[in-house]
Amino acid sequence: MSYPGYPPAGGSYPPASGPYQQAPGGYPPQPGAYPPQGGYYPPQPGAYPPGAGYPPQAGGYPAAPGGGFPPQAGGYPAAQPGTYPNMPPAGQSGYEMRHVSRVINVLCSVQPGGGMPQGYPGVPAPGQQPMPAFPGAPNPSMPGYGGGVPTGPTPPAAPAVNVRDCQLHQPHQAFVCFSFATKGYRGTIKDFPGADPLRDVEVLRKAMKGFGTDENAIIELLGTRSNKQRVPLKAAYKTTYGKDLVSDLKSEVKGDFEDLVLAMLKAPAHFDASELKEAISGAGTDEACLIEILSSRSNAEILEINKVYKAEYGKSLEDAISSDTSGHFRRLLVSLSQGNRDEKETVDISLAKQEAQKLHAAGENKVGTDESQFNAILCARSKPHLRQVFHEYQQMCGKDIEKSICSEMSGNVESGMVAVVKCIKNTAAYFAERLHKAMQGVGTKDRTLIRIMVSRSEVDMLDIRQEYLRQYGKSLYTAISGDTTGDYKKLLLKLCGGSD
Repeated sequence: MSYPGYPPAGGSYPPASGPYQQAPGGYPPQPGAYPPQGGYYPPQPGAYPPGAGYPPQAGGYPAAPGGGFPPQAGGYPAAQPGTYPNMPPAGQSGYEMRHVSRVINVLCSVQPGGGMPQGYPGVPAPGQQPMPAFPGAPNPSMPGYGGGVPTGPTPPAAPAVNVRDCQLHQPHQAFVCFSFATKGYRGTIKDFPGADPLRDVEVLRKAMKGFGTDENAIIELLGTRSNKQRVPLKAAYKTTYGKDLVSDLKSEVKGDFEDLVLAMLKAPAHFDASELKEAISGAGTDEACLIEILSSRSNAEILEINKVYKAEYGKSLEDAISSDTSGHFRRLLVSLSQGNRDEKETVDISLAKQEAQKLHAAGENKVGTDESQFNAILCARSKPHLRQVFHEYQQMCGKDIEKSICSEMSGNVESGMVAVVKCIKNTAAYFAERLHKAMQGVGTKDRTLIRIMVSRSEVDMLDIRQEYLRQYGKSLYTAISGDTTGDYKKLLLKLCGGSD
């Protein structure tokens, strides 16, 4: 497989004829290197003769016939001509630990926040932009929730993990830690290989042109494109046909299916801003929606939402929240809307113990409740640190932090604080519960269902599915199938990505 901008592979070693021929007079082997193999460079003066193995060390094993390490019972077969010599078994050389050390060195150079070490193949150095011809180079104007699976060689960012805290008592644990650190992409919607906006809008135009609408063509196209591939379709459609894609879709599809289709054509920050606007200015205030978005987005995402909200609606998000809420609940939302949470991955155990005591003193161990102390800790500290605080609280009080909040607070501030705690403890479990409540009982809260399925499809939908199955004993796919119908159901199931 070849990539644009890269020369075609010349074959395997030795180099094939072509532009990458071996330069004459390459580097000669250095004295003291591994013994040369048959068919390679001739041995240099002073090097060990082929097949003689390592020189015997004083006090070491007696030389085996033919040199090298003594044969082990049941060990690997003897080296074949032209191959690398057999490596000594673990415990007889530093080979195994050298390789483990190499892995640890790579892991420990991972930057906080999940980045790869500087100089890692395929990752630009700090401040360096990706090459223009690099496959899958990100579009800086399209911020997104995960942005789909990278199409180029750049590996997906690993979940943030403090590798230096891993206790590697055995060599194999380095590889366990490595696989934990590279959990990988957890969304269900990925970049579609070779997607072309001009071809895609042609498909959409044909689906809407003439008598009737080909809803299946719309579902198949939108359900297989990532957000950064869907959003440019609006501009491509207007360029090609001189018409507005959103207006044409509104005239062709209706109801919940229309709402879902239009949500999928919005960039993440625009979608979140529109949902917050609706939650604030609609019939009544949807407090759960406000908490859901502001407690689950990163600092960068919240700052982008603020920017879009101001540009779209002529009013800052903070002002909109302040004018529609009150009391300690308003303070909670305003704090979260700043996008200023500590995002370091390190945890200070002693500080976590102190803050657990502060929460206890502000709630269970006090007449009345000091909500401002809860607000200060829950909205400012990093999520890993808060998980440690919750653990220390449980150890100290013998009671879960959520139960303490429920017994000490009431109304919107209670539900808001509990939602923040749940989201911090286990974000996927929090969204699984939100989805279950949206489909539970008479009627469906379709706005909540659409928002979560669209916004998490490129972030952690696979984890949400696992949590849904664990908590409710049936797959999310089955729940959606039983609670929705028609084209709306088909497109939701595309976002779900499969049954568990």
